[in-house]
Amino acid sequence: MPTHASGDSTSLAALAAAFDPAHPTDAFYDDPYDTYRAMRELDPVHRCADGTWFLSRYADLNQVYRDRQNFSSDKKTVFAPKFGPDSPLYEHHTTSLVFNDAPYHTRVRRQIVGALTPHVIKGMEPGLVLLVEHLLEHLRARGQFDLVEDFAAAIPVEVIGNLLRIPHTERGPLRGWSLAILGALEPSLSTEQRAHGNRAVLEFTQYLRTLLADRRARPIEDDLLTRLLQEEAAGEPLSEAELLHNCVFLLNAGHETTTNLIGSTLHLLLRHPQALQHLRAHPQAIGTTIEECLRYESPNQLGNRLVLHPVRIGGIELEAGAYLTLCIGAANRDPAEFDDPDRFDISRSPNRHLAFAAGGHACAGMSVARLEAQIAVLAMVQRFPTLHLTAPATRNRRARFRGFKSIPAAID
Repeated sequence: MPTHASGDSTSLAALAAAFDPAHPTDAFYDDPYDTYRAMRELDPVHRCADGTWFLSRYADLNQVYRDRQNFSSDKKTVFAPKFGPDSPLYEHHTTSLVFNDAPYHTRVRRQIVGALTPHVIKGMEPGLVLLVEHLLEHLRARGQFDLVEDFAAAIPVEVIGNLLRIPHTERGPLRGWSLAILGALEPSLSTEQRAHGNRAVLEFTQYLRTLLADRRARPIEDDLLTRLLQEEAAGEPLSEAELLHNCVFLLNAGHETTTNLIGSTLHLLLRHPQALQHLRAHPQAIGTTIEECLRYESPNQLGNRLVLHPVRIGGIELEAGAYLTLCIGAANRDPAEFDDPDRFDISRSPNRHLAFAAGGHACAGMSVARLEAQIAVLAMVQRFPTLHLTAPATRNRRARFRGFKSIPAAID
């Protein structure tokens, strides 16, 4: 495996000079970390060809994430030309709490976090264990399978389906909708991808509109939609559009990133036999194992902010209106924050990674994602001691959401 530490100054300079985040190369999709190292060392506050800025150091990202006076998450001015101001994608992504500032972000986040209390999350565990056991029994019967399609991708869809009480027979389109809507956030977007994403937003919100009407008429105990409607009755109402689009957001936020987290963790463990052996012998290490995968192969590699007021980052003056790409994948390999950052160390502590961002916009569903990954990964490696890869894994060819399209595996 690449060590990401052997490039000389000439090769690093070549990587930095050639880097264009809007048009990643195939080699970059396979392994971006030498490029990230080059950017951190040679051009950490990088002016892109389109006039935007690319940040790659941990300290700089941490500064931006925690400063809501000078940096905005509102993406209306960016998404209007990208999607079209009257498009379903524009309506969805500009209504989602993640692409908004206070007070809207605060109000919506309070409701979602209020509906995902520690008690609610703890109550998810028995059902999640049963789901994973059911999936593993099917894999045992098959012998050969794909760790993404047949395992990792099935878990978050079922979790959000359970949270929203979507009937099992109606969950088939959920993953496709999520992939199409999130795919539209990639740096470059084709006409076909835009059309696919718009259609997914329309179909998903129409489905949820029917589901929401049913919950208003027939509330269900311990159902996320019902809890959100109860929050509405308590005095902080969300409009129907806000409810619909933030339920879409919940699926999207918890789907691809958690799928990538589970798949990448299993792939890393199978490529690092000593770490896998240690985890099997010390299952209590599953917590630090998941945190290390979040750092080492961050499922969400890129974030964005808009500069509100002139500000200085890394010695560079940025004007109001500047658009920033925050490279989480690069920051989480920054040697200024992490000792030997290109080493996969499942015992690493402390591990203050930025996989879930930081500050007021830290991921609202991080506890759910951690629970899913811990239960799924530990059950897989304990149940199947002969688990092994049968062919090279295939990347999903996404710059923002890093993961695998396929990880062929088998048990003896």
